[in-house]
Amino acid sequence: MLKIIEVEARLFVRDRLNSVFAMVFPALLLLGLGAIPALRTPDSNFGGLRFIDSYVSSIIVFTLVFIGLQRLPTVVATYREKGVLRRLSTTPMHPARLLIGQLVVNFGAAILSVLLTIVVAYVVFGVDLPHHPLGLACAVVLGGAGTFALGLVIAALAPTARAAGGWATVVFLLLMFFGGVYLPRFMLPSAILTIGSYSPPGVEALQQAWLGTAPDWRHLAVMGLVSLVAGAVAARTFRWD
Repeated sequence: MLKIIEVEARLFVRDRLNSVFAMVFPALLLLGLGAIPALRTPDSNFGGLRFIDSYVSSIIVFTLVFIGLQRLPTVVATYREKGVLRRLSTTPMHPARLLIGQLVVNFGAAILSVLLTIVVAYVVFGVDLPHHPLGLACAVVLGGAGTFALGLVIAALAPTARAAGGWATVVFLLLMFFGGVYLPRFMLPSAILTIGSYSPPGVEALQQAWLGTAPDWRHLAVMGLVSLVAGAVAARTFRWD
């Protein structure tokens, strides 16, 4: 298992363009939004906060969804398309180990990206650090696990990299919409807000922890349940070719 993680980490680092983009782009997005003066002005729509203060949780959503659904499934599907998985099928390695290796490496990259975003938000724009750090950590871990587990299901089934990209894009767009990345959450109908609260990676739990209260345990429980169910489905339906 450790060897698989080591090899996958090396491959991740060697893919400099995609890996750097995945880890740095969320912070660059925050810098771009923060350069707009109106978004650095307190607004009653955000409870007297600035737009960038309340939008950091949506950027974390983008980070987890992008790496979990755009990178991870494509990498595994590329292995399948190029025959790498077929060769691995002749070894005693269980497919769950390959999926776990991908999960560990990509989730580690997501955590680093989230930390970079927090540092940029605090140093450049004076955004408060998370008021409930433990709650934010739980929300990121459980919400990220649910998101990445969905990516693993796509990775387990997609026959080619193109198919993985197409399937993942549909889920990616839905989770981004429910996560308030495309539109500020105050502009969304209450039904959409509720769905977004229980959809991975759980934007409501992230925002609650960032702004000062413990995340709703029900949101976290749903994220954990999604990760367990989707992870089990991915392991059982995995195809070598």
